[in-house]
Order: sequence, then C-alpha cells, then structure tokens
Amino acid sequence: FSVPLQLSKTKRTSEARSFPFDSMTKFLCDTNMKILKNIGTLLTMDGAAKKDGRRIKEADLGLQEKAALVFDRGSILWSGPQKKIPREFLKSAKAKHLDAKGMTVLPGLVECHTHLVYAGNRADEFEVKLQGATYQEIAAKGGGILSTMKHTRSASLAKLKSSAVLRIKEFSRQGVTSVEAKSGYGLDIASEIKQLKALEGIRGAHVVRTFLGAHAKPPEFSTHEEYLIYLADKVLPRLAKQKLADRVDIFIEKGFFESSAASVYLKKAKALGFDIVIHADQLSLSGGTSLGLELNAVSCDHLIKIDDSIVRRIAGSDMTAVLLPAADLYMRCDYPPARKLIEGGARVALATDFNPGTSPTQNVQLVGLLARLEMKMSLPEVISAYTVGAAHALKLENHVGSLSPGKKADFVLWDGEWSELFYEASSAKVDTVFYEGLPVYNAKQ
Repeated sequence: FSVPLQLSKTKRTSEARSFPFDSMTKFLCDTNMKILKNIGTLLTMDGAAKKDGRRIKEADLGLQEKAALVFDRGSILWSGPQKKIPREFLKSAKAKHLDAKGMTVLPGLVECHTHLVYAGNRADEFEVKLQGATYQEIAAKGGGILSTMKHTRSASLAKLKSSAVLRIKEFSRQGVTSVEAKSGYGLDIASEIKQLKALEGIRGAHVVRTFLGAHAKPPEFSTHEEYLIYLADKVLPRLAKQKLADRVDIFIEKGFFESSAASVYLKKAKALGFDIVIHADQLSLSGGTSLGLELNAVSCDHLIKIDDSIVRRIAGSDMTAVLLPAADLYMRCDYPPARKLIEGGARVALATDFNPGTSPTQNVQLVGLLARLEMKMSLPEVISAYTVGAAHALKLENHVGSLSPGKKADFVLWDGEWSELFYEASSAKVDTVFYEGLPVYNAKQ
C-alpha cells in the first residue's frame, strides 16, 4: 500500500508525493532524522508514565497543540510545540520533514492479553451459552478450551503462523504496536511449542510470547496436579532453554487449576527466569490474585470476583490489574471493580482477551468503550490503560506507552479529536501507524 504522509512543503514540490509502501519504508530507513510536523494535538502520555499509570487525570495525557515529533532510527528524540523545535534538528541536512495534516498523534496502543494463536472456532458453543449453559458445563462435555485444542493440534505450523500474521495485522490496523500472545490450545509439548513458534519472526508489531500450557487439563492426564508436574518438569525447562517464551501464565479457577498446586508450578517458572502472570478470580474468588501478590506476579488478569481487601493489596503493590471487559460482555457476567481499583491507587490496563470462545473480538475501541460505559472509567483513564498501564503489564514501560525521548517511535495518527477515542466501536479514524519509526499501516491504501 501507499503511505500518504508527505514531505513538508518547504521541500522541493517534486518530493511532495505519496510513496509506495516499499519505497517509503526504504526511504525512511535510508534517512536518519524525521520531523513530523503539523500535529493537531499530540498526546505524549508523559505525565501518566511518571505516575506509573496510577490515578490518571486529563493533565497526565501530555496534551500539546500544534505540535511536532522528532525521531531517529526508531527512537523518539524530541516532542513539543512546533514553534519550539530545536534549531539543531531544523538545520540538519539529513532531516526529512513529514506532514501530519493536523491529525492527532498518540503512542501506539499496547494489547497486553490475547490468545491469538489457534485453529477453528467455537461459534456453535456461543448459541449453547445463550441458552443458559455455563462455562464449566460446556468444558465438562469436552467443549471450550478442549474443543479448540483438537483443532489446534491438527493444524500445521504454517497454518497457525499465517492466521497469527493476519490477526496481528488486524491489531495493527487499529493502532496497536505491541501485542501479547499466549499458547494454551495445544496442551501437549509439541503443540504448545508449535503455537509459540508460530509467533516467531512476525513483523509490524512487537510480540510478547506467553506460555499458557496450564490453561486446562488435556485428556492424557488424570488430574490437574499430575499435568502441572509434567509441565514443570518436562516443558518449562525446554521452553527456557530454547527461549520460546518470556512469561508463564496459568488459569486458576474452580474446575481448572487450584492455587496451592499453582504456587509450586509458578515458583518453578520463576526459578527458570520466566515472568509470571495469572488468569485470576474470573468466575469465583479462587485465590489467583492473592497468589499473584504473594509471588510478585507482573499482572493478574480478569479480577471480577475480588473483594475490597484484595483491591487494597493490589493498590499497594507493583502488580498491574488487567481488565478484560469484552470477555465479560460475551460471558454476560459482572465487570471488574475498576473504580475501586483506580481510586485506591492501583495501576490498571485494558485488553481484548481475544480468543475463540469467551471473547472472539479484536476490537480495541469496543474494549475502551465498554470500560467507559460499564466500568465507569474516564477517557483519560482508558487511554492510559491501553498505553502506559498495558506497557507495565508486559514490562515494556521503559520502551513504549508514551512518547518520551528515548522510547520507541511507535505512534498513531488519528484523523479526529482525541476526545473521539473509545467513543465509537470503530477504529475508522486510525489513519497511519508507525512501528519503530516506520509506517506499517495506512487507512487510505
């Protein structure tokens, strides 16, 4: 496709044209410094980053009108009012000027919880749920996760990779530049490794790989405890040696994995160098969040059934609370206590929980809209949760989430006012997405 960002009119008129994508990419790669000018409103998110994503107000968005952004070799050098661009940048003979045409610019979104590597779908189960069947009832009959397991095991690596690439592109189209992706639909060593390998070499977004072998008990094992021992003794060491994942996740819930056995498993994961995260307290108060706090988990995700004492403990910790309202919509369950978490001082992130069963959507604008409608989050809180908060949930806060000097040049040109973010369940206003200083998506092509 073509990228319609033009060189500034201060340059030769013959250069002010659209570039084919490959030519534009090569052009920007061959050029050192770029100056993006004529930004209508720039959201640096500097204030939110300095507050570690806690108790966010509009003043923390770093709003700057008539702004500019200077970046070089994929990193931010400077941002601020266009009239204050440092002279050394303007005088550089190598600097190339790009025109934002008055659009809003914000950091690339961070999608911190997905299950995007799988085969098949569970559309038939959706109707069963609507007729009243519970998640546990469907699972007991071989549906749910085990249904997707059968399709994923039989799928080739090439098929899984091609579908993963398309799903990453769909996130990119919405302004996402960092994506977390979990395994967990293979549930044997070969299929889990196949899922993780399907994420290797994907371009256009930074991908964080999470091992979720402890997603459900596969039919080859008699008990959940037996399966966890197998994962700890056989699978985790191999994943660590081959560097196939950065993190280890587990689904702690009644009918799935108990917190006591999970504790032993997660301690083994930490000893092998993995960060740990937990699917916690989604359907019942099953002890997942308490365990995560005890083990210094990077995040606990879902958090629907937590009580006030746990809210206070989260607020006093460095753990990120990842909230997944699209899954709550699909499952027709309660929403997490977002207001209590935020007002208590917890750091909150938002994500789609994209998966074939309980959240078959990649619509990040819908997630933010639900956070505003159902969890009473303000727009600044939602924007921070999908940038700064989500970056913390992936331990990427030193690299992404804000447009501070030294961070990656991952940003979005939004063809509208910033107040229109997370207002419609549509990403139609995403015009151009830059990842590491290069355009990876443009809506006009």
